[in-house]
Amino acid sequence: MTDPSTLRAWLLAEAPTSRRQARASAWYVGWLNLRSNTLAMAGLIFLALLLLAAVFAPFLASHDPFAQDLGARLLAPGTDGHLFGTDSLGRDIYSRVLYGARISIYIVLLVALVAPLLGLIIGTVAGYAGGWLDVVLMRVTDIFLAFPRLILALAFVAALGAGIENAVLAISLTAWPPYARIARAETLTIRNSDFIHAIRLQGAGPVRIVMRHIWPLCISSLVIRVTLDMAGIILTAAGLGFLGLGAQPPSPEWGAMVSEGRKFILDHWWVATVPGLAIFSISLAFNLLGDGLRDVLDPKEGGA
Repeated sequence: MTDPSTLRAWLLAEAPTSRRQARASAWYVGWLNLRSNTLAMAGLIFLALLLLAAVFAPFLASHDPFAQDLGARLLAPGTDGHLFGTDSLGRDIYSRVLYGARISIYIVLLVALVAPLLGLIIGTVAGYAGGWLDVVLMRVTDIFLAFPRLILALAFVAALGAGIENAVLAISLTAWPPYARIARAETLTIRNSDFIHAIRLQGAGPVRIVMRHIWPLCISSLVIRVTLDMAGIILTAAGLGFLGLGAQPPSPEWGAMVSEGRKFILDHWWVATVPGLAIFSISLAFNLLGDGLRDVLDPKEGGA
């Protein structure tokens, strides 16, 4: 078994002897810096617990999230085994919030895969190619940036039709422009570097240069932006659900649950408040984690 003290010394070596050691050392130092940030770790722990709760929702839920019991409608929190009470159809809010976490994480993961990748491709192509292609791609980006994200998402969903898949597609189509801007700025800085000229002299083509040498250097900036954008993505998804354009009933989507509960907000506050607190909590956790990752990954912030 490897001695932990020896492994730590190997990770913290001032002069790495291999690329593998240098990469592992950078990851370890970054983890130490992130771990020293209390708020970032609180956000990471909350998101990890939420992910586990979503995965094991069938075992943690106390009731069927879709089962209706009109005789137990609008029960207060803690009544008859309903931890967070029941909604207007007698469905257990605690169970619906747990299953709603699955929908929110599903939306976040899909958007986090589609939007940054699309922005990375457009931004690096524009920055590396330059000329008329750069002008055209950036003007298209400016057009998307000119519209508020939620309004543009509403327009796309209205054209595509209501539904969770269309909501994901609409959010992705409105979220990529900032990533394209970041990737283009990074590419403009990198493309005239000496190592890029050396790679080009060795016969590497534009596609290889962009994919193998420019994309890896853009990743850290995009990761920071993605994490900070997660809160906005969740709020946009909740807004679409609130307006009835996201996940459709009886899916336990948090925005739709808030929309349903707004009719009872004065007399039965928990119906809208509990899913609202869930939206607030996950958004805050992503913001805290994003701030911590920015400190670690951005050299200008004094990170690793």
